Parts: sequence; C-alpha cells; structure tokens
Amino acid sequence: MTVYIDPPTWPGHGRLWSHLVSDVSYDELHLFAEELGVPRRAFERDHYDIPSHRYAAMVAAGAVEVRSREVVRLLTAAGLRRPKGRAQ
Repeated sequence: MTVYIDPPTWPGHGRLWSHLVSDVSYDELHLFAEELGVPRRAFERDHYDIPSHRYAAMVAAGAVEVRSREVVRLLTAAGLRRPKGRAQ
C-alpha cells in the first residue's frame, strides 16, 4: 500500500493542511486513513484533508512525502482525479 501526502501549505480554518492521496484506489486510501483515525468527513472528492499537526503521524505510518504538484499528477495518472465543479 502506498499513499502520498503533500506538505501542509494549504490554509483554511485558521490552520495549514496537507492532501493525502492514493495512486491505486479510494479503497486503499480509506483503509489507510481509517487505520490512523482520520474521520471519513475529512475526505473531499479524491483526497483527505490532513491538518498540519497530523502530518508527521501520516509520514511515520508510511505516507510518502511529495510536492503538491505531484499529488495532482498521481491522481490524474491513476484516473482518480475529481476536480471541483465536475460531476462524479
């Protein structure tokens, strides 16, 4: 199982956020998140929003650190990208 996480650089709700993604399936991503106690409500279209204080725990559990640009490339290549404003 390989999941990926970008640095916590995305502002929102008074904190910084990362994106946690899979390049295989949403099932793989949901399993990883569930095992680490990430609530399903943190899933948005094609990724989980992870607050900066949880970033190190995701990496310690095996999430591979990538640049934000790489997150989009991985999702697109896997056919898992779900951009805002498009039907799912």
